[in-house]
Amino acid sequence: MQYYTVDLQGYQADLPILPLPSGISIAFFNLHGNSEMTEHCGKQLAKLLTDCEVLITAESKGLQLTHCVARELGQKFYAVARKSKKLYMQDGIEITIESSITTGKAQKLYLSKHDADLLKGKKVGIVDDVVSTGASLKGLEALVEKAGGIITKKAFVLAEADASERKDVVFLATIPIFKK
Repeated sequence: MQYYTVDLQGYQADLPILPLPSGISIAFFNLHGNSEMTEHCGKQLAKLLTDCEVLITAESKGLQLTHCVARELGQKFYAVARKSKKLYMQDGIEITIESSITTGKAQKLYLSKHDADLLKGKKVGIVDDVVSTGASLKGLEALVEKAGGIITKKAFVLAEADASERKDVVFLATIPIFKK
C-alpha cells in the first residue's frame, strides 16, 4: 500500500492512498480511534476558532474532533448534524445535500431542536475533518442558516485538492487527489 505523509502543524500522519469508485484515489484521513492525533488537531483548530460562540459538525468523523475543540474553547455544548433522523429529532430541522466525494450520493442532514436552538443568533464555527468538493460543508452551512446562526468560521484539519484555494475556509494542511 502507498501512503501520503502530511504535517498537521507539528504532527506527522501517514495517510493510506485509497481508490474511490469514481476512479480517483484519495489520501484517506481517519481520526477514529486515534486519540493522540485527534487531540493535537483539536488544539490546533481551537486556535483558529476563538471568535466562535458555538460549534457544529456532522457525524461521524467530526464528532471527536469537535468535542476536543469545544473543550479547548471552554464551550459546554456543540451541535451535531446527524445523517439519519433519530426519535428525539421530531421537532428539528433537515436539509438535503448533494453527493460528496466519499459518499457519491445525495444525503440528508438533521438537526434536533435543541441543537438548532444552540445556534440561533450565535457566531457559529463549522468543524470537520476534510473539505474537498464542499458538498458536506454546503449542508452544514444550510443547517446553520436555517437555524438562525451566523457562520463565522469554517475550519478543517485538511483541505483536499482545489479546496485549498478557497478563501472562506481555514485548515491545518493540504492533501492532493490522485488521478490515474
